[in-house]
Amino acid sequence: MICYLGVKSWGCCSVCEEVDNHAQALVPRISPGSRSRCLGNGGGGRAAMDLEEAKSFTERCSQCAAVSWGLTDEGKYYCTSCHNVTDRSEEVVSTAVITNTKINSISRGLRKRSKHEKGWDWYVCEGFQCILYHQAEALKTLGVGAELKNEVLHNLWKRYLQKSKQAYCKNPVRTRGRKAKVLGDNLQSSDCASELELLSDTTLESGAEFQSDPQIPKPFPLVKASPKSEAADVCSGSVDGVEYSEWKEKGVLKMTVPRTLALCYLSLLWQRETITLSDLLRFVEEDRIPYVNAFQLFPEEMKVYGRDKGIFAVESWPDYEDIYKNMIEVAIFLDLPRFPDVTEDCYLHPNILCMKYLLELNLPEEMHSLTCQVVKMTGIGEVDFLTFDPIAKKKRTVKYDVQAVAVIVVVLKLLFLLDDKLEWSYSSLAEAYNEEHREDEPQFDFRKWYQVMKKTFDEKRQKWEEARAKYSWKTKRPIYRSHIDKSVMYKRREMVEHLQKQFSALVGSTPVAEKKDPSSFQFNWTEGDTGSPCFHGHSLQGLLRTKGQSLITKNSLYWLSTQKFCKSYCKHVTTYEESNFSLSYQFILSIFSFLLRIKTSILHEEVSLIEKKLFEKKYNESKKRSRPKKVRRH
Repeated sequence: MICYLGVKSWGCCSVCEEVDNHAQALVPRISPGSRSRCLGNGGGGRAAMDLEEAKSFTERCSQCAAVSWGLTDEGKYYCTSCHNVTDRSEEVVSTAVITNTKINSISRGLRKRSKHEKGWDWYVCEGFQCILYHQAEALKTLGVGAELKNEVLHNLWKRYLQKSKQAYCKNPVRTRGRKAKVLGDNLQSSDCASELELLSDTTLESGAEFQSDPQIPKPFPLVKASPKSEAADVCSGSVDGVEYSEWKEKGVLKMTVPRTLALCYLSLLWQRETITLSDLLRFVEEDRIPYVNAFQLFPEEMKVYGRDKGIFAVESWPDYEDIYKNMIEVAIFLDLPRFPDVTEDCYLHPNILCMKYLLELNLPEEMHSLTCQVVKMTGIGEVDFLTFDPIAKKKRTVKYDVQAVAVIVVVLKLLFLLDDKLEWSYSSLAEAYNEEHREDEPQFDFRKWYQVMKKTFDEKRQKWEEARAKYSWKTKRPIYRSHIDKSVMYKRREMVEHLQKQFSALVGSTPVAEKKDPSSFQFNWTEGDTGSPCFHGHSLQGLLRTKGQSLITKNSLYWLSTQKFCKSYCKHVTTYEESNFSLSYQFILSIFSFLLRIKTSILHEEVSLIEKKLFEKKYNESKKRSRPKKVRRH
């Protein structure tokens, strides 16, 4: 079953249903009545005759090699050990005995699979395709246009399959087919050993036009396992799971679960949707986009075990930097052209994102004019700077959400200096003014804003940490190492669920919190709320002064977040150490980085880069004054 070859729709559900219906039409049905009749439970004289007739059939079962046969309602032999049905049938001489036999026949669809049967033959790329399909569906429910799934993400996935030579090419790479290996009675060391199969070279697409090309390397080389590790390690539910886990080829980018998110973000970026990378990862945390235990979405017939665990099982939350780097790697590997321009009316432009985060962080709206000035002076709002171009010689990669928040941090430093002194003196002046002019527009009080934000931030962070601590990483569809572990794991799961039910009955069931509707905002600020007052309408009058026809900040001082950049070609900033900075600056970075779910050092680095553009002359002067005798190489 190869769902991604030769079909217009890249969703595999319709194909799977078609295979399922076809299988139901071909597989013989076994009813409970026939099974009990063959075991002698209420079958009368006919049961004894069936047992005698079954004993005369001495061939070994092709699945488990046992010699223990019974008869179905249709008169066909089936193995009582694994319930495998053969094509051989008994010769019925008379059916008079059957008329008085009470048989409750229930249509069961597909026959019961044996403990050695793994379901459909599926490939690793099909598993990733299924994950991408459901991630695209989740984005669609979040308000993203349908063209992202049907056109953009679909074409990116096809391009990946083509670049990795797995499909959509004249000479697709060759995978390994499988043939069942029947073992003797003396080989009973493990259930997994009975499933070791011979590997043969078969292509994904058969036909004369898809002949093997000797110049194309095989991506999944056959790894010879030692006799001791064959039974335990060379097992996987997918056809090529073992080979895929050992696949290491230069120039080819292996698909992983984090890289599925990178593909989704590339699609969002191409469409210039109103979802940033931090929003995407937050929706993953809220279980709105499949990522952790995404293999649960596979059809039941796609058995997942063994080596598949290392491929599809994810036991950590996605990291911003990791997904961002994967996005760049995937874009370069796919050799994507220049993305659509990010203009001023685009959601990803810093002017729009700055306004969004000012509202999110409960800051005055008047600060937006200052952020626009910083964007213009630094040149980070230019189309060429913002537009992603993977194949350009000088690649510019922009973290749109981090950059916008960093601009707000720079503006706060321009207004309040954030040195643990000036911001508090300005707060005292604003507090006195607001007391005397209660009916006028209030001035922005940094101290009051700090108190409100600290309380709200601490509550939000505590709930977030509790939710992470309570998150259950175990899934209802566990990945077991081999068929030996399957029964043990299910027994353990049943015992754990039983104990949980008893514990819940003793302590009382806690009400399940309703899942809130998705939103681009994490904080909700409303006018008139005494517990969490809104500062959007507060004025910056006490922080600005007139100079000619323009307004400038009363504060004329500024300190650079980083004065010594890395001396190597990487051009990174130095490591962020909290002890070197004021408490106000640490607090600002902590709440802003929590908002984006990033490390504080990442935001500090972005602030330093913007300051370097904004105060290039001042930076160069400080660089000349402080020339260290010895420079540590990075």
